[in-house]
Amino acid sequence: MKLVLATRNAHKLREFEGLLPGHEIVPLPEHVELPPENGDTFEANAETKARTAANATGLPAIADDSGISAAALGGAPGVRSARFAGENATDEDNLAKLLREVPADADTRVEYVCALAYAEPGDPHTHMFVGRCAGRLTHEPRGEGGFGYDPAVIPSDLDDGRTMAELTPREKDAISHRGRAARKFLDWLERERAAA
Repeated sequence: MKLVLATRNAHKLREFEGLLPGHEIVPLPEHVELPPENGDTFEANAETKARTAANATGLPAIADDSGISAAALGGAPGVRSARFAGENATDEDNLAKLLREVPADADTRVEYVCALAYAEPGDPHTHMFVGRCAGRLTHEPRGEGGFGYDPAVIPSDLDDGRTMAELTPREKDAISHRGRAARKFLDWLERERAAA
């Protein structure tokens, strides 16, 4: 199946190519303008992007909105994860701000959340799949893999001291919020095809 991925993030494009084997993941065409991510939830942002991409391209589309929630910050940065340190913040800026605001002696529990939306052209209904990955912050970022907050998050599923950025792509996909949402989506697609 050919799926447009409603993002300009090259990291996400690569991840989804690996997470959705057997499907052709098409980058969002340059002329398609995505709406601003001003929803109050990951689901709202993902839904708007998926529907925009599907209607603009005439192809089925997927979009994810994801981020990290820190227990010590009452769930922040949440939907503002990509802009936590400002509108044009880099991954490094955002991570540095999170580590400043959550001291090492505070509650370091965090949770990654991914809302993955699937939309078809002209169909107002969107299918939603949510994945989560719990962990804790380390104030000694490590690892070259992953992106975003990955160098400072030790996942609870493994908890062998390695950060998300130190895992192999296969290890990360098995436990990540995005991997879990993608598998829910694939399971749903399989059921839909079987029922057709």
